[in-house]
Amino acid sequence: MTPSDTAARPSLTLGPVLFNWSPEAWRDFHYRVADEAPVERVCVGEVVCSKRLPFYQDDIPGVIERLQRGGKAVILSSLALPTLVRERNMIKDLVAMPGVLVEANDVSAFPQLAGRPHAISPLINVYNEGTLAFMEKQGAVHVCLPPELPLTAMAPLAAKATTATIEAWAFGRAPLAISARCYHARVHGVSKDSCQFVCNKDPDGLEVDTLEGRRFLSVNGVQTLSDGVVNLIGDLDAVTACGVSSFRLSPHTCDMVAVAQAFRDVLDGTITGAEGEARIAALMPGVTFANGFLHGKPGHQRIALAG
Repeated sequence: MTPSDTAARPSLTLGPVLFNWSPEAWRDFHYRVADEAPVERVCVGEVVCSKRLPFYQDDIPGVIERLQRGGKAVILSSLALPTLVRERNMIKDLVAMPGVLVEANDVSAFPQLAGRPHAISPLINVYNEGTLAFMEKQGAVHVCLPPELPLTAMAPLAAKATTATIEAWAFGRAPLAISARCYHARVHGVSKDSCQFVCNKDPDGLEVDTLEGRRFLSVNGVQTLSDGVVNLIGDLDAVTACGVSSFRLSPHTCDMVAVAQAFRDVLDGTITGAEGEARIAALMPGVTFANGFLHGKPGHQRIALAG
């Protein structure tokens, strides 16, 4: 889909699994998405920690085939913070795979992707029209904007896009930062090199409290995420009105097929945004939802629907 398709119905992208799920859970999740989820594209690959990749790497070809057979376009996700030579070489392996788009999660991937169609992930800062124009010139055909951008910043980017579909982060804990240090390992008293993959204990991230006992952030290995789950289902009309034509849903352990269906139904106008919010709230009891960034407010805030 390109900007000329913005008159068509908005599309949905399922982002890569950011958490350390078991290989069986990771595989079966994508198999169900292939068969049941009303999404147009699915991102597959390891973004956060290359040490996790060997556990499910052998399942990736089968998952890609199953997704494509289910009518989904597949995007291969690159590593967000490559620090080792073997990690930097991983992008070469992704680029060599035929028939799939590669999404850059770090600017170190740009030399390998320049001159060929590719996607830009929300982990790369696209804050202004000049940056967007440069990325389009390099071959970007799909750009997911950072989750911290307000609607007032999304609109001029969507208006200036010429070859790239502009996507908004619409659901999931927002990625805020990534580090060479592993917070999960430190919490459990082990080193990063001998972490024992303790991040698998928290399949939706480990909640972090302030010294005063207030919920603050969540961590996922070397990644820092928001505590609240971004949920723009009640804001879809406003975001599509500014020219954004795609929405990203980040996988969590809730029923993501049902989440995707709720977003699809709101986008298609068969239910209201309020009804969509109620559906998702029922799927994730006790979870705090947030949309502050979209409204130019602190990201953890929840701005109620107008009326």
